[in-house]
Amino acid sequence: MKTVTLIGKPGCHLCDVARDVIVRVCAEEGATWEEKDINNDQELYRAYWEQIPVVLVDGAQHDFWRVDPERLRKALRA
Repeated sequence: MKTVTLIGKPGCHLCDVARDVIVRVCAEEGATWEEKDINNDQELYRAYWEQIPVVLVDGAQHDFWRVDPERLRKALRA
């Protein structure tokens, strides 16, 4: 089972949109997902602050800013 991680922050509209896509696609594909607040982790902040929301699949960067549902489905099926 694959795990999707959303890295974002509160009040981020793009993060809200990405979360909606991730929740829907993970439910369809049987994957798990988690969310990390970039404000609570200095390492994540340094790595991704200009790219949020950032999506990881099993720890590897998959996407940033916008999440394409079909591309995410393909990554979860691989």
